[in-house]
Amino acid sequence: MKRKISAAILLMVMLVNTTAPAFASSHREAPLIANDPLADNTDVYAFRSPDDPNKITIIANYVPGQLPQGGPNYYQFGENIRYEIHIDNNIATKGDDIIYRFTFKKTNEDPSTFFNIRLGKQNLKTTYDMERSINGGRSFQKVVDGGIVPPPNIGPRSISSPVGLNAPDYNTLINKAITTSRTGEKVFCGPADDPFFVDLGGIFDLGDAPRASGQSTDGLKCLNVSTIALQVDISTLQKDRKPVSQCTSILDPNYVIGVWASASRQKITILKEDGKGTSGFGPWVQVSRLGMPLTNEAVIPIGYKDYWNSLTPYEDLSKLSTFGKFFYNPELALYMDDTYFGGAIPALKPLRIQRNSLGAYGFGNNQNGLYGLKGNAALNGTALSESAFGGLLLPAANSPRSVDLWPIFHTGVPNLAPYQLATGKGGNPLAVGKPFINNFLPNGGDMLRLNMAVPPTQRNSSQFSSLGLVQAAVLGLTDPAYSSTAIQNIPNMDGFPNGRRLEDDVTRIELQAVGGVVLAAIGLWYDDYIPGSSPVTPNLVNVLTYSTGIEANDVPFKSSFPYVQAPFAGTYVCPCNTANNGRSNNTIRSTVNTGGLSLATPEIFAKVSPNPVVDNGTITYHLDNAAAINISLMTADGQTIKTLVNKNVKAGTYTEKWNGGQLTKGVYFIKITKDGEVKQTLKVVKG
Repeated sequence: MKRKISAAILLMVMLVNTTAPAFASSHREAPLIANDPLADNTDVYAFRSPDDPNKITIIANYVPGQLPQGGPNYYQFGENIRYEIHIDNNIATKGDDIIYRFTFKKTNEDPSTFFNIRLGKQNLKTTYDMERSINGGRSFQKVVDGGIVPPPNIGPRSISSPVGLNAPDYNTLINKAITTSRTGEKVFCGPADDPFFVDLGGIFDLGDAPRASGQSTDGLKCLNVSTIALQVDISTLQKDRKPVSQCTSILDPNYVIGVWASASRQKITILKEDGKGTSGFGPWVQVSRLGMPLTNEAVIPIGYKDYWNSLTPYEDLSKLSTFGKFFYNPELALYMDDTYFGGAIPALKPLRIQRNSLGAYGFGNNQNGLYGLKGNAALNGTALSESAFGGLLLPAANSPRSVDLWPIFHTGVPNLAPYQLATGKGGNPLAVGKPFINNFLPNGGDMLRLNMAVPPTQRNSSQFSSLGLVQAAVLGLTDPAYSSTAIQNIPNMDGFPNGRRLEDDVTRIELQAVGGVVLAAIGLWYDDYIPGSSPVTPNLVNVLTYSTGIEANDVPFKSSFPYVQAPFAGTYVCPCNTANNGRSNNTIRSTVNTGGLSLATPEIFAKVSPNPVVDNGTITYHLDNAAAINISLMTADGQTIKTLVNKNVKAGTYTEKWNGGQLTKGVYFIKITKDGEVKQTLKVVKG
């Protein structure tokens, strides 16, 4: 529904005293789960696979904040925990329709050593079983038995040397761990680089994002998580088992799924006296859940967070009296409103909320939003009418965000007015406009909702944007190519919050949504709009060009399953002070005008390994566009020692080896130049 520009979901951080002890999609979001990291959901992703559009990829991450140097007891999936991925695909049925359940087992292959890996053997070697239910959990079938979990990426001696596992490299272990289940799903379980990106330090320094110092830093950079990745045929997930080729349009409502993940423990845990771990007894109790990113983190107050984790999405609607108020009047909106505390958070100044949209409608906290129209004949034929969903979307006075932010978490977006782009509306937000998205699935609550019929946007396309539906809405409103009021495939319609891709900048999107960008997309323009003039006003431009300072992951994602990047190794020295991680990612520029919005060109991204270097080193670099590249090794005082790369390079990822054996011990720098302009400088230590 609302997310035409649907950037949506909402809140993001909760910046001062009350809500979230830590921010990052769902890392340590509630008091109890913060003490149980092995069962902690961090993120859920669901997207149509760009390299295989007949399949959907679902990724659920657990165990936040894993340091690569985690020995001797590296984080892994926990035993005595049920990790589950849940799919809802049918409005007519109650609860889940498909469930994938994972349980893990650890074995000490060589308990006589303190090393995790030695002479081909691995301690705490982890395997898993996967079960599948296609009847809502009434029965399960085991479809993977003894699946392999790769070891932690300890370092080159443990992984590649003859005294370790003697593997060619760590990615070889990842590829060997990918398996196909008996029912056809492709599966991977193992450690990975945390794909979520956000400046945690700036966010919790009273909303200093982007930082006034200009030194925004990804707080999850160089940290790992434990990943469960599934790639499933669309025909398996579609309620009638139809392939995507049979969809009636790219907005076919019969191809909508809801996805959420959970972790459960048995009610009683027994500590064994012999020091050999624990045993569980009794019924299973859900201790963590995750659907839309940041819900529990930044929307639910701290006194309710553990309660929220114990519920399923199907219980959310029955708890509206408890939780609805946190969505209708989100705390974060107080810091985007000069009526309240906006002046105390200067970084959020561009995100000012409409308090007098079209001269009549206010969406600041405790204003009425569109409630004044409740029961009005003007709502007939829209999603807001009483005969449709007015009871949910216009529940009461003083609940302004019930019409935009709340529905994203609890119903999805229907292809009904007013939740269509303002194209063709003639200045009336309630009129029928340009069909934009349809991921409406109203029989549950907080889930990722994905319309599987929407084609994927290729990641190497010049039109791909990490702003997901926000960028799609911008194109739909401003690009003449998408001026038709018929259904059109606009790039990034497959982006968050229509599902969630690894690349999507959900923190930025959610902040823009709280600032009202979704309302603007459907024609409720900002307060500085003058009737008859362009709706692309300075206030709207401020919201669209807002950035948190971190817009991309610290390493590029893989182009094929499982898409997440290999985990950082314990020998890796994480670089500091890399604002925006050394690159931008299809950022909307500030040169916005009434004619359209342009995209910035992606920059180069590179890394050196190992670092410190002993003898031979490797530099890996990625380009989104062809360019002339020069990579040079320099002394600390800026003298060039040798040129490592000097050539024209096409878009892609490249690896160059270089000999560091002749260097004396000390600090060096590698300078990366693109088309004659310095884009990145990497510090290298010779050990």
